[in-house]
Amino acid sequence: MENRIKVKKLDDCIWLMDDNGEATGYLICGEKKAVVIDTMNGYEDVHAVVRGITDLPLAVINTHGHCDHIFGNIYFDCDCFLHPDDAGIAAEHCNFPEFVEACREYKLEMPPFKPINDGDVIDLGGLTLEIVSIPGHTPGGICVLLREKRVLFTGDSINHHLWMQLDESLPLKTFLENLDKISWVTEKADRILHGHAQDFDDILLFNELRSGVKELIETRGETGIKKSTEYKWFGGKAKRYPFDGDGSVICYSDKKLD
Repeated sequence: MENRIKVKKLDDCIWLMDDNGEATGYLICGEKKAVVIDTMNGYEDVHAVVRGITDLPLAVINTHGHCDHIFGNIYFDCDCFLHPDDAGIAAEHCNFPEFVEACREYKLEMPPFKPINDGDVIDLGGLTLEIVSIPGHTPGGICVLLREKRVLFTGDSINHHLWMQLDESLPLKTFLENLDKISWVTEKADRILHGHAQDFDDILLFNELRSGVKELIETRGETGIKKSTEYKWFGGKAKRYPFDGDGSVICYSDKKLD
């Protein structure tokens, strides 16, 4: 499927790739290497899109193992990195019958994932990427800190529509603890680019989300001015709790509060 991916240059070294409004990936180009953060849905050849921008040696970093962040890996023959704690989720998604059939039809294969862990550093030449583990949305979720540009790529772990109702999502109390562990990133980054963004968010989104999670845990979404409402999604019904006064929500199930 052609022309799904729209490219937007955000900085002299950062390109945003919007996959039909459904998922967002990023290209970061250093002096010697380039990295793709999340490859989106796989309907369009994201490798070809990237090669229209740079001919630098490539690597892929997947922020977590969900299909709308990894399926485009099928077009790459370079190193593709994923935190080991999300390997099972990625394997489950790669076994979706529609994906298996599409790969067979187009003679494409998912390359193997290489492990990447908290504190790992990738030197692109003049630019440095640091891996920051943030288990929550998924057990192996990571952020990627572009040190020199003070930009934090957060996948789905920190965004305006956070899914914590999934079976694989961790309890909200655990997620809050993990947010606190990496609160230092707010001193190292000024801007956030998440997995469904159209442009930069201010790093304040981190603090707003943390405050929302804490408030939800303390009130269970049932007291105060803000209250949880029903949330319908393809997996059934859950709840959603507003956290910044501007339409942002945390989606969750009651068992994630226990």
